[in-house]
Amino acid sequence: MAADHYETLGVPRSASAEDIKKAYRRLARELHPDVNPSPEAAERFKLVTHAYDVLSDPEQRRAYDQGGAMPGAAGFGGFSDIFETFFGQAAGFGGAGQSGPRPRAEKGQDALIRVEIELADVIFGAERELQVDTAVVCEVCGGSGCAPGTHPITCDVCRGSGSVQRQTRSLFGTVVTSHPCGSCQGYGTIIPSPCPNCQGQGRVRARRSVTVQIPAGIDAGTRLQLRGQGQAGPWGGPNGDLFVEFRIAHHDVFSRDGDDLLCTLEVAMADAVLGTTAKLQGLDGDIELEIRPGTQSGDVITVRGRGITKLRSSARGDLRVGVQVLIPTRLSGKERELISAFAQSHKSPPPALAEFQRGLFSRLRDRFFGS
Repeated sequence: MAADHYETLGVPRSASAEDIKKAYRRLARELHPDVNPSPEAAERFKLVTHAYDVLSDPEQRRAYDQGGAMPGAAGFGGFSDIFETFFGQAAGFGGAGQSGPRPRAEKGQDALIRVEIELADVIFGAERELQVDTAVVCEVCGGSGCAPGTHPITCDVCRGSGSVQRQTRSLFGTVVTSHPCGSCQGYGTIIPSPCPNCQGQGRVRARRSVTVQIPAGIDAGTRLQLRGQGQAGPWGGPNGDLFVEFRIAHHDVFSRDGDDLLCTLEVAMADAVLGTTAKLQGLDGDIELEIRPGTQSGDVITVRGRGITKLRSSARGDLRVGVQVLIPTRLSGKERELISAFAQSHKSPPPALAEFQRGLFSRLRDRFFGS
């Protein structure tokens, strides 16, 4: 059974606030660890300090006196017992039925990290090892918040109920209301010796590794939810969730359009006229392309099934290659003669400005996005 606070300080129940302060100072000078390093003195000092914390606060002292064995209250343990005698149960917070002290353990908060991935990771998916900084369960106390070898004790103000009753008089008579206990904050217990590693919270901040499976076809801004991988809850409460938001890094050659990949292929004028084959280094291996004779700038070559794997599917989008025909800007004398001879043998009507603009811009528009 917990010691009476008045007996702990060595003062009568009628002691004034000044008497209580003087008694505490006298005992503190005698029991403080800097003066008396013995374990017995340290335990007494904790009890003396707790007793002073309760009795030096008028509200807590009044609640303690009401909950203790008061002169003239024979047969009753305080307002809680009186109320229960007449109404069958003690009053709860706000006048409702009390459900007991609130639990210390609470669910931890969710956490969010942002991760940049490569475009190649999006094609087939990938596995990443991420380093996250979150609250984790304290290894010293195992989440209890108590120093090793100690445990929470029942609050001697509310007697473990988590609430105290107050009596007020009104026009309608005496009203008994219930409020959270100020000594234990409504928990019903007090941690007398907090864990030195987590300061009594049951959790500390630490860096840890989390393995993430990145699904194929994921898009920028998508968030992946990892249940139970977020912040650890206080006093051994369950973890929150971890959300991973993805950003896709810029690629110098390829870009994305939905499930399709886009790129540009530069083709020499002679190859565009005569036709040739080209080998591209794709994100998932080499790609053979056929450049047909007469290929024009703005033409798009589609390679089926070489795009991005569709989300939650094994099917893949396409690779669309836009052709850009390179026109030489410097010609030797011999090359100029050959081009002139070619032009003489292939007389074409002069281009009309409107038709030229419409044809050019249509090809640019349709190059990747279709008509």
